[in-house]
Amino acid sequence: MKYYLVGYMYSGKSTFGRRLAAEKGMDFMDLDRTFEELYHYTVPRFFNQFGEKAFRQLETQLLRTTADLDNVVIATGGGTPCHSGNMDFILEHGIAVYLRMGVDDIVARALRSRNPRPLLHGLPETDLRPIIEAQMKEREGVYLRAQIIIDGNNPVLP
Repeated sequence: MKYYLVGYMYSGKSTFGRRLAAEKGMDFMDLDRTFEELYHYTVPRFFNQFGEKAFRQLETQLLRTTADLDNVVIATGGGTPCHSGNMDFILEHGIAVYLRMGVDDIVARALRSRNPRPLLHGLPETDLRPIIEAQMKEREGVYLRAQIIIDGNNPVLP
C-alpha cells in the first residue's frame, strides 16, 4: 500500500505523514526533503537560482521514482500534483489523500512559519491572502481528485 498526501502548502502533509506512517507501520518519505538531500539545495534556494520550471521538472522525475515503492506514505509538495500529469501518476500508483484546509488556516500557518515557501517568500502580509486564495482556487480541482479527502485541521484517515 502507498499513500500520497496532497494539499496546499502549510496543510500539514509532512506532520500528518510521519504520524500516519508510524501508526500503520509504514515508511515515510517527504518529497521536498528527498529533493534537498538528492540535489544538495534547499527548495527555496533551488527556486531562486534555477526557477520554478526547473524545479518542477526534477520534482516530477523524483515523484516518478516512487512508482515501485510499497508500504510508504509520501508527502508531496503543494504544487506537485498540479504539474506534468503528476496527479494522474499519483492516482495510478497509490491512494491520494487530500488534506483540505481553508484559506484562513493556511494564511495563519504561513504567518507563523519559520520555513517560508518559495512561492510566498518575501511577500508582505497584506499580499498573502489574495495570493493563497488564487493559488488554492487554481489547485483545488486537482486536489479534489484524491480518493480520500480529510480535514487538515484534524487529519484522521477514515
